[in-house]
Amino acid sequence: MNLKALSYECRLNVLDMIKGAGTGHIGGDFSVMDILITLYFKQMNITPETADDPNRDLFVMSKGHSVEAYYSVLAAKGFLDIKEVIAKFSRFGSPYIGHPNNKLPGIEMNSGSLGHGLPVCVGMALACRMDGKSNRVYTVMGDGELAEGSVWEGVMAASQYKLDNLCAVVDRNRLQISGNTEDVMGQDDLQTRFEAFGWNVIQAEGNDIDALNEAFEEAKKCKGRPTVIIANTTKGFGGGELIENKAGWHHKVPTDEEYQIIKAELEKRREAVNE
Repeated sequence: MNLKALSYECRLNVLDMIKGAGTGHIGGDFSVMDILITLYFKQMNITPETADDPNRDLFVMSKGHSVEAYYSVLAAKGFLDIKEVIAKFSRFGSPYIGHPNNKLPGIEMNSGSLGHGLPVCVGMALACRMDGKSNRVYTVMGDGELAEGSVWEGVMAASQYKLDNLCAVVDRNRLQISGNTEDVMGQDDLQTRFEAFGWNVIQAEGNDIDALNEAFEEAKKCKGRPTVIIANTTKGFGGGELIENKAGWHHKVPTDEEYQIIKAELEKRREAVNE
């Protein structure tokens, strides 16, 4: 399977979801997409057939507002019907709500109240170890989310318990709803901060599936410490200059004209990686 092409196909599905529903977080959806594709198609031991297997790998989408990307990847993996998701996303009475809904197949936890994903995953990873399981626990956080104090409580606890079965990913696109992360709540140098808490830190190009896969493989080799992958991404990646690296597209619905521009750019990039 051509995962690079799939990443653009999933972005096209996100675009249709948001345009149809009139709501969504397209910028963060596009930046996080390659991380999710790599996890679900290269790294995690999870399929629709093993969704209830106690030895499955566990994942929490902590930056739950990027649910459209999450739904699109779950559909590509076979957990959901993408046509149904697009048709019903954020409609009244729909289970495909604007944050992850654990009533749906493949979703471990309702999320979206920022700062909760990592602390919950610390508990999951600790429980797996106490039960003698070899599965791994993953979470994806937004960089704006790191202003939440509960994140750092989780960081400290994970280090205390030496949870080397835990891997966190930061979608480091440097933009949040209110602007540049460094203007809102400065975070540089993230590597130094995590290292100070005793974490193994890996920097990776977050919109490169091959680079991400190498980072996850490296994380598996680390013993005695949790790992964080700082995935350096571009907000709106794949959508072209109209939306890339623009904070205004954190939560914005494209007009009919903008929809066509973004769609054309995604299709062009999908065709390029298919050649």
